[in-house]
Amino acid sequence: MVSVSFPAADALVGDTLALLAVHDGTVVHEHYGHGASSESTLISWSMAKSITHALVGMAVGDGLLSIEDTHLIPEWENDERSTISLRHLLAMSSGLAWVEDYVDDSVSDVIEMLFGDGGFKGDHAAYVINKPLEATPGNLYKYSSGTTNIVAKVLARALSEKPGESTAVSTYMQTRLFDPLGMTSAVAKFDDAGTFIGSSFVYATARDFAKFGALYLNDGVCNGVRLLPEGWVAYAGEIAGHEDEMNWDYGAHWWIPPSDPKSIVAHGYQGQLIWVAPHRNLILVRLGITDAEFGGAVRDQLLNIALQFPEVSGAR
Repeated sequence: MVSVSFPAADALVGDTLALLAVHDGTVVHEHYGHGASSESTLISWSMAKSITHALVGMAVGDGLLSIEDTHLIPEWENDERSTISLRHLLAMSSGLAWVEDYVDDSVSDVIEMLFGDGGFKGDHAAYVINKPLEATPGNLYKYSSGTTNIVAKVLARALSEKPGESTAVSTYMQTRLFDPLGMTSAVAKFDDAGTFIGSSFVYATARDFAKFGALYLNDGVCNGVRLLPEGWVAYAGEIAGHEDEMNWDYGAHWWIPPSDPKSIVAHGYQGQLIWVAPHRNLILVRLGITDAEFGGAVRDQLLNIALQFPEVSGAR
């Protein structure tokens, strides 16, 4: 039995709604605050990007997509944007102009995309598709929620989704991901154009988010069945860029904490995290409503918890 010290409730950073630790497949710590409970379905924010990564992986395994695919969007066919690959999109290196600002709505593309009343309201992918290049695809890392919604559009086309509908993607997500993992509380949101808002909107309980983390902890296998292609989890943790403000590395729609580089983390606005540490056989889930100024402290608190669990001999 590993002896681990978890922060007392009054020592948790910010408004922590849920803190869950699963070690060796067993819940070893579970805390809920500010009116939340084990039944509360809470927002993912950008943890949804990592769920999008899983869906793309399944489509790759089905032979419907390749990460080297280019010519992804018809509107890009007559310019250099046609050379943007799915690999570029997953690594946030498309080269498309973008401002990811969560405070200043006068400059923020992400606020305008998700909540604005401009010409593309309700069609988040269209908002991004119309952005010009500011760099050669593959040459500049820039975190972009818009990028993920293009990926969601590419996935929908690969699944032969009908224009304006969401049935094909929602069915794929439910039958291929949520149902096999037992994520009975999970709900994904779609925009008015029928596209999965893969950048931001999946709701689930903390335990169900941990079940998603377990898929990556176990190299894409659940209950003895391979859901993700071999190598897909390793690909998630291949460093593709570095976020200076966070001082964390970025892989393929997953984050890599330099202080625990064998881990991968699904990370979202307001301090949502699924920390997956296969080398410790550990999953940590933290959900909350925390100001950005405390984001580093939240990440440090999760890191301090994770580092108390010893590495497993012979782990990946």
